[in-house]
Amino acid sequence: MEFILYFGFSIGFSSGLTIIKSRHSSKPFSVIGHFKTTLQLTPTTKILNIIYCLTVALFLLDGLTRFDIKNQSLKSFVYFGFLIGTPTILLWNLFSVKTKTKRVIGIAYPTIFLILIFIVNPMKILFSAGAWRTQTILYQNGHLSFKTVEFQMQDVGALGYNRREVEVFYLTPLFMITNKVPDDIDKRVEWIKVDKDVNELELKEP
Repeated sequence: MEFILYFGFSIGFSSGLTIIKSRHSSKPFSVIGHFKTTLQLTPTTKILNIIYCLTVALFLLDGLTRFDIKNQSLKSFVYFGFLIGTPTILLWNLFSVKTKTKRVIGIAYPTIFLILIFIVNPMKILFSAGAWRTQTILYQNGHLSFKTVEFQMQDVGALGYNRREVEVFYLTPLFMITNKVPDDIDKRVEWIKVDKDVNELELKEP
């Protein structure tokens, strides 16, 4: 899934930067030029496109990198927003943007992501919408209070739960960066074994 997401992101990004040229100039399309063009859109269209772009950015970061959305409400908004917002923004730009060049730009990138959704499978994206929840804090970093090693679980609906043990670096309560747990963690003085039960999923003991 990550390879397909990366492939789709690469196509979408490169397409937006290279294939669009100005109707009145032979100079290639630039980000600054596109930004100036975007400013000429109606306020509603600009707001919707900005929200959609931010949603896509968070979706790709969560799906492709070690960056994770910790907050369940935000992650649900991002994943459902990506699924629902892609065809919505495609149709909105198709019928609300009047000039040809802007319309081409406005429908090109959501079309690429719509194809990506069907390649990945919408149900697979839905099952990935669950945030990783902390069940047990295994180790606490003695120098940084926002750095821990945790046992986490992810609710994937009818498929049950995914499980992992990761080193966690909290950026905010909403976002975290995860890494592989060091093999020699027990020998590292900065790590304190705590085995603190958190149970964010509120699972009952059998």
